[in-house]
Amino acid sequence: MTAALLSTAEELHARVRHGRRAVVMTMGALHEGHATLIRAAREMAGPGGEVVVTVFVNPLQFGAGEDLDRYPRTLEADLKLAEQAGADAVFAPSADEVYPGGEPQVRVSAGPMGERLEGASRPGHFDGVLTVVAKLLHLSRPDVALFGQKDAQQLALIRRMVRDLNFGIEIVGVPTVREEDGLALSSRNRYLSPDERRTALTLSRALFAGSDRHAAQEALRARAREVPSTHARAEALSAIGESRAAADAHAVATAAPGRPAAVRAAARQVLDEGVRLDPPLQLDYLALVDPSDFTEIGDGFTGEAVLAVAARVGTTRLIDNLPLTFGSLGAAS
Repeated sequence: MTAALLSTAEELHARVRHGRRAVVMTMGALHEGHATLIRAAREMAGPGGEVVVTVFVNPLQFGAGEDLDRYPRTLEADLKLAEQAGADAVFAPSADEVYPGGEPQVRVSAGPMGERLEGASRPGHFDGVLTVVAKLLHLSRPDVALFGQKDAQQLALIRRMVRDLNFGIEIVGVPTVREEDGLALSSRNRYLSPDERRTALTLSRALFAGSDRHAAQEALRARAREVPSTHARAEALSAIGESRAAADAHAVATAAPGRPAAVRAAARQVLDEGVRLDPPLQLDYLALVDPSDFTEIGDGFTGEAVLAVAARVGTTRLIDNLPLTFGSLGAAS
């Protein structure tokens, strides 16, 4: 299949539509993470539907001193990858096509959630993201749009915008794709030198350390609930040499459902090691948040959460995250 290369909204609107249209928005420099999104879009659109990939480096979401000018532009390679992954069309408009007359005077505001974490580090970033996403949704007119979960705060804000402003479009998040060493795929990874890449691995290592601590806590809670808290239970466990494990498990199970503070501490320990590397990790933030509003969760929290990290290695800024669920196994007996 050959994907059509389109540069104007008029060309895109002139295409005859059959079935669902699924859109994947990118800034180009496509990699396997984008290919995974496109393949998921192909599946959702079905054989009779259409997959459109947008390629647009959005100037509104870059702040002063960020990498707008050096952000990789690889349209020919992007077209080839999009074709191979199942795209029907690549929509690669110019800045004049997306913003006729220059920067828009009216923009979408990300609100308080857009001022936290990434928004605090990059003021105005999410206003620019939501403005271009809104524009591209209107221009491409999809039934469903797919975004990567690596940009968790962005995904949450897009979902909120679509819901709050009644876009009537389904938003689907696709899990993060990682390289063999665990580093989350990103177009910015190409900026890293070999030494910088070794330091960058601290991000994913920290997240997995936090995730492992969380899994251990949930396993203890599950074990404590398997047998009622009775004298017979203690005797049975003691008979097989597990009295101490049973006590530990019961203590966890009858306390708060999960320990976010312990998860943060496990991740922080790895990040502290990264700060001492050469070149050093320059931590921006580590956060364990409620994905509905990206505020920090407390030790009594139950439900879905996101463990997120951002840091610089050399001149390259990287982000990563993992989803976690606290209290997923129900309340302790």
